[in-house]
Amino acid sequence: MATQFAAAAAVLISCFIALATLASCNSEGDILYKQRQVWKDTNNVLQSWDPTLVNPCTWFHVTCNNDNAVIRVDLGNAGISGPLIPDLGGLQNLQYLELYNNNLSGIIPATLGNLSKLVSLDLYGNQLTGPIPATLGAIGTLRYLRLYENNLTGAIPTSLGNLLNLRELKLQKNALSGSIPSSFGNIKTLQFLKLNENLLSGTVPLEILSLIISGNLTELNIARNDLAGTVRSTGFRVTAIIQDKLKTA
Repeated sequence: MATQFAAAAAVLISCFIALATLASCNSEGDILYKQRQVWKDTNNVLQSWDPTLVNPCTWFHVTCNNDNAVIRVDLGNAGISGPLIPDLGGLQNLQYLELYNNNLSGIIPATLGNLSKLVSLDLYGNQLTGPIPATLGAIGTLRYLRLYENNLTGAIPTSLGNLLNLRELKLQKNALSGSIPSSFGNIKTLQFLKLNENLLSGTVPLEILSLIISGNLTELNIARNDLAGTVRSTGFRVTAIIQDKLKTA
């Protein structure tokens, strides 16, 4: 009797897990379809995003894992336009959000900071406005954060210094202002830091310059800002430090 009960319990648990997985897939499909509805898709790249299917894993530009959970959305150079919806923060298993070189507009939703498994966030080459959400600093898995060539404004969040696995931080060609956060010096894994062509002021924090010696920084580009002073290459690991010339009276 005990053996039969255990077997029945195991079957019941398996059913619950299957139902939970199915519910998760349906939820992710609902989120992506809702995003599709607010986008203008002139090239019909989202034609396969059919909400009547069991899950979104058969849709083009969507990749799932073995549990049918969405882990990638690849829509770079797709010709889509419109805003990003806050619901995207509900894609709990998402690792790659690739939406670069489109005509996306509006703000970056703060809810993207809920994507706790995200490895790469590529929103560059769009028309996004507003500030960089401080919530992005909560994504500890993030390795690539590329938001360049938009119309982003405001200060760079100091919370981005919490991204201790980050390799590339590219924020160039926006309208970001304020100082460069000294917290970036915490990111020992950082290889590329590109902040050029913004409205940044102040000086380059020594904590960032220390990454030349103790970190893995290979390119620091801070040119075409309103920074005071300048820095020079030290001959260590950095292969390029690009900055404006020292201001003279």
